Amino acid sequence: MSRIKVSKTAAKSETEKRKEWPAVVYFWTIGLAFFSYIVARIVLDAYSHPYHWGTGLAGGVLGVGVGWIWYRWRGDVF
Repeated sequence: MSRIKVSKTAAKSETEKRKEWPAVVYFWTIGLAFFSYIVARIVLDAYSHPYHWGTGLAGGVLGVGVGWIWYRWRGDVF
């Protein structure tokens, strides 16, 4: 019998690495932000530019929610 103590820090650090968001959430966030910005540029052309950026930001926030719903329902894209 060996007297070597095996620590469980390797397994613990492996689970701590997985706190990153899935790729599908990033894809939906960037995609919806860009799409909503482009639509706002077309529809809100007479308004000032901060409305376009605000709409793009709102689309990105909506994309985070849609991305997580997609991840729970269908899984990640990779």
